[in-house]
Amino acid sequence: MKTRIYYQDTDAGGVIYHSRYLDFLERARADWFRYLGFESGKLAKEFNVLLVVRKLSIDFHQPGRLDDELDISVDTVKVGRAQLTLTQSVCRSGLILASANVNLACIHSLKFAPIRFPYSLKDRLEPYV
Repeated sequence: MKTRIYYQDTDAGGVIYHSRYLDFLERARADWFRYLGFESGKLAKEFNVLLVVRKLSIDFHQPGRLDDELDISVDTVKVGRAQLTLTQSVCRSGLILASANVNLACIHSLKFAPIRFPYSLKDRLEPYV
């Protein structure tokens, strides 16, 4: 996913505010799942599944600044029965600004209890493992 940094994304020094990285990472994950054919609404409606962030760690390597164009990537690391761990990065012209490990839990949309990944989603994730 590509995005540009606007004034609203920065602090008083013109540097990307740290919490905005979480927004960028979330949008890239949502777009990635949409690309796979499993946008959030479809998962909830057809499979009674929600993917929620269980754990997240982020490392900041370089500052991003106002007007930068960024590339946000998503890579699968591990798919379990009811969890998915991804690595994500935020880059500017090939330079990594931030990298993250994100663990998503698959939960039932009404019971909010862990549930197995739908087989069709697991099959679509297989090339990324």
